[in-house]
Amino acid sequence: MTGLGLDPVGRAVAVVVARDGRLPVGSDHAVAEAEGRVIVVGSGAQAGAGRLVGAEQVWWSDTGPGLRPAALAASLAPTVDSVPLVLLPASPDGRDLAPRLAAALARPLVAGAVRATCRTVRPGAAPPTGKPSRAEPYVDTLVARLDDRILVPVGIEGPAVVTLVPEGPVLTPAGTATTIRPLPLIEGIEPAGGDQTGPDAEMIALLEPDLHTMDLSDAARVVSGGGGLAAGLHDRRATEVFDLLGQVAAALGGSAGATRVVTDAGWTGYERQIGTTGVTIDPDLYIAFGVSGAAQHVGGLGTPRHIVSVNTDASCPMTAMADLGLVTDARALLVELAGRLGVVVPTDLAPSEQDGARGA
Repeated sequence: MTGLGLDPVGRAVAVVVARDGRLPVGSDHAVAEAEGRVIVVGSGAQAGAGRLVGAEQVWWSDTGPGLRPAALAASLAPTVDSVPLVLLPASPDGRDLAPRLAAALARPLVAGAVRATCRTVRPGAAPPTGKPSRAEPYVDTLVARLDDRILVPVGIEGPAVVTLVPEGPVLTPAGTATTIRPLPLIEGIEPAGGDQTGPDAEMIALLEPDLHTMDLSDAARVVSGGGGLAAGLHDRRATEVFDLLGQVAAALGGSAGATRVVTDAGWTGYERQIGTTGVTIDPDLYIAFGVSGAAQHVGGLGTPRHIVSVNTDASCPMTAMADLGLVTDARALLVELAGRLGVVVPTDLAPSEQDGARGA
């Protein structure tokens, strides 16, 4: 890798686009697959670089607000050209940048992988295709298709660009030494011989998402409810409780999530489900009302900066992993919080009617 001191053979690097210093979901997965080597670009890149977990070598370049994927790809290409495997999170910005970068590097793009590794095919050996080959990199990927129901192995002879779909929390070694260095990139650089990557995107305006319907994976704050939030209620009232949860989440500047028990019961939509069979999130703040913390749910939490658990069970897994555990009736606290935030509470959810809510 030009100027970065990486051995170009059999190595990988992640490229992560930050927005105002915030890293996208899946950044830790990409960093782990790249064995701790990552380049952070975008707005607030230096702050984003400081928030990486499990990174060993970090380079950052603040390329300003408003992603211009063609210009950024042209600027990055000479820097990563000698590294055979370039990994990007499958975030909106990552999906915009990856095909441009692959085109600028003249290498194939593998989209939506859950695993990606690079090995070297030595002289005298042959890749799985059986074709004779000189010493060169060979990229092995595992690609998710059909809503993650099928995993397909895909091998690439030679360098590749890969977007990665997060698979849940990533275990990172403790005490990893991190070096963070600035990386000079020329903003707005044009490819040699003219614009070979096509017209670039231009940001006209940045529209804030609707907190009620936004993609949970993009939410900085998530307020979630488990089956305990609707314990003892019939379906209509349970649905009202989760509608109230969504309004409270929006009033707190966040989006509402739920456990599988809740979505299977039909109290809220499946797009709100957090877990290994749902959405993977990575918020700054996660508030769990009546969520016990089952492994299937926790598997989709990523690495929230702060966790608040509201549950009657002081020893449940969610309360045990929380920064702040409130041992109290989850539904009663939700109704009280709604009133203090100015959210209208349905009449049949008046505080006098609250039942004991347990985690589920």
